[in-house]
Amino acid sequence: MCDLKRSIDNKNHCLLEMPSGTGKTISLLSLTIAYQQHYPDRRKIVYCSRTVPEIDKALAELKRLIKYRRENGCKDDGFLGLGLTSRRNLCLNPKTLSNSQDPFLLPSGVYTMDDLREFDVIIYSYHYMLDPKLNELISKELNKDAIVIFDEAHNIDGICIDSLSIDINLEKLESSTRSIEQLAEKISEIKKSDANRLKEEYNTLLEGLKESAEARENDLVIENPILPDDLLREAVPGNIRKAEHFISFLKRFVEYLKARMRVMHVVAETPVSFLQHLKEVTFIDRKPLQFSSQRLTSLVRTLEVTDLEDYWGLQKVSSFATLVSTYDEGFMLLFEPFESDHSTVPNPIFHFACLDAAIAMQPVVKRFYTVVITSGTLSPLDMYPKMLKIKAPVMESYTMTLTRSCFLPMIVTRGSDQVSISSKFEVRNDPAVVRNFGFLLVEMSKVVPDGIVAFFPSYLYMESIVAMWNEMGILKLIYKTKLIFIETPSTAETSLALESYRKACENGRGAVLFSVARGKVSEGVDFCDNYGRAVIMFGIPYQYTESRILKARLEFLRENYQIRENDFLAFDAIRHASQCVGRALRGKTDYGLMIFADKRYARMDKRSKLPAWINSHISEGMSNLSTDMALGSAKTFLKSMAQPFDQSLQLGTSLWSTEDIIQRKKLSSK
Repeated sequence: MCDLKRSIDNKNHCLLEMPSGTGKTISLLSLTIAYQQHYPDRRKIVYCSRTVPEIDKALAELKRLIKYRRENGCKDDGFLGLGLTSRRNLCLNPKTLSNSQDPFLLPSGVYTMDDLREFDVIIYSYHYMLDPKLNELISKELNKDAIVIFDEAHNIDGICIDSLSIDINLEKLESSTRSIEQLAEKISEIKKSDANRLKEEYNTLLEGLKESAEARENDLVIENPILPDDLLREAVPGNIRKAEHFISFLKRFVEYLKARMRVMHVVAETPVSFLQHLKEVTFIDRKPLQFSSQRLTSLVRTLEVTDLEDYWGLQKVSSFATLVSTYDEGFMLLFEPFESDHSTVPNPIFHFACLDAAIAMQPVVKRFYTVVITSGTLSPLDMYPKMLKIKAPVMESYTMTLTRSCFLPMIVTRGSDQVSISSKFEVRNDPAVVRNFGFLLVEMSKVVPDGIVAFFPSYLYMESIVAMWNEMGILKLIYKTKLIFIETPSTAETSLALESYRKACENGRGAVLFSVARGKVSEGVDFCDNYGRAVIMFGIPYQYTESRILKARLEFLRENYQIRENDFLAFDAIRHASQCVGRALRGKTDYGLMIFADKRYARMDKRSKLPAWINSHISEGMSNLSTDMALGSAKTFLKSMAQPFDQSLQLGTSLWSTEDIIQRKKLSSK
């Protein structure tokens, strides 16, 4: 909290790595709201999180905090906290609404958009800040002195890239064609009944662009990566000014994309080469493409169209047109005839892939005085400023003060037969390695009470291992002590598996949940107390290195940020492994085992990339274990954790002493 206040006072950005379960959210909210309420200008707080469950948790913490402040004499009258979520998470059923007891609903009354802008705290998804299309709708009115917090930001570079990447298939192109035809019909109808409305539409578009330019000059809105400043000061090209001309223009562009999708081999190219070929074939210039996104938005608004079939397909195409014509570097285009490398059925897909995370992040860090990036797994900290082009004078990785060692990280390098275990490609399907992985889980299932979460590097690897375990009879051995549930790519199936897993843990039967690094379970699902007494990370979750998009990004990072391929891949894998095992510890009274099952974790080049709060608790005796040794250590640890413990002592000693604070101030001043 001292480091956070120092950053806000000095109008600096900061990176704070805080251990899992130690109260990141409440610490951040407590300090920023106290700061906000103390000063008369009441700086807004924008709290961005990754998933809906994390947003719900942040809202719950905010509610508890405001209640506590009011009970202790703080004058928070008129305080308004607002949580935003997407349409698919909202229900418009009148019966449901009438029965809703949601504590986060606004009080009854009439609210205009101006009323809602008077909030003190807003909590929403990353995309509302980083995605330029959503940013224009939701976040453009925020002042530069707003305090922006990105929680669970270990993968913020991936979100930046996703927000500016677009995938288009034939289905989207066909729906775009239908939308264009519907727009053309609508324009014909209006020309007969109200021709003046179309004449006014272009003037409205120009006025909107002019207002955007003036607002940026006065620092009133965040820059939009989709439409740079210089374009806002130019007139819309003549060949797309009239509505019917713009529709004809879109039709030509969509037909060109359809023709490009008829490929029998992979084609990769840069935005420059794509635009050159486009001009040679269709005579479409760069300039009208740059205005496509804004021009379509203006037209649809003027026509008051509400019944377009799958308008989002056409919106994606127009966004792609604007992006590909705006940026020469930091993007690549990839036409693939098959949806995956293993498929033999033609299903062409076109990827417009962003390679530079800084493109989406730069408008945010330039616009706001203080941007806070925090997570339990940000190590090594120096990687993020490079990738995101952030200057962060405050970068801290905190350890934990513990009365008892409530978590035990251990590195298992070999099985009981002394055969090394690893998910390395050359040995990952070796029967001896697979058997040793399986027996580690079997033995841990016997001694660990309640829930065990087992993470795998990928869905493909998990399916392979589970199939081999079934043939070896290992699954039957696990079933003797615990039930087994599996995460799948389906959100509905995974939610059901999670619910059943929790029931099994609650009724004493116990369960094992097979999950995947980078999956839903590893991001934002907590396994506190009996839901996760042990987490096992089988192997190191490296990305699929044969991915053409990943190869292009690695090349881009090497050439532009001097980040070597192996350094980035190791950094990315270890941060996701740390995120997985960190799911087990969700509070200082919680306890659990963190098991890294792969011989490569014992190497210092891998261990050094683990967060300080995990690495500092891995003793030399726990860094190179066999299955038998790990089992003995687990029994001893769990037995000690089961002894009676004075929780008030635990909470009391977790506070900084006066001497600690004085010493910390001395160090920070130096």
